Amino acid sequence: MAPACRVLSRFALAVVVVAIACLVLAGDLLSPSPLVIGAQVLAVAVAVWARRSFPRGTFGITAEPKGRTVIQAGPFRWVRHPQYASALLLIWAAVLSHLSVFSVAVGAVVLLVTAGRIACEERELRERLPGYDAYAARTRRLIPFVI
Repeated sequence: MAPACRVLSRFALAVVVVAIACLVLAGDLLSPSPLVIGAQVLAVAVAVWARRSFPRGTFGITAEPKGRTVIQAGPFRWVRHPQYASALLLIWAAVLSHLSVFSVAVGAVVLLVTAGRIACEERELRERLPGYDAYAARTRRLIPFVI
């Protein structure tokens, strides 16, 4: 993995954690809106489902693949990056329910860092995992049937 991607890979998780902490401290993470609550519960549920879909011993914090095959179980059947999608849904549901320059800036930083990590990870997966190109051709990056 390229050094810049390795740094971004490790940095991305910290950015998401700090973003969530910032939204909590600003009182912007939670909302009384049933729609926002539903979106955030869905985000957590998909993140847990995705994590549980990894074969034993293949999950890692960095974007380097630990397994030898493409994971296609659970939410990976429809999207290539359900955990990133979950993080974005959790944060952007909060941002949109508490619109401010601050919350949009937090969401934008998370979106940009996540997009960079996805680009690095996909490059690595294409190089290391046979069948990833075919998998990528039939699935979406973040939102089933859309993106």
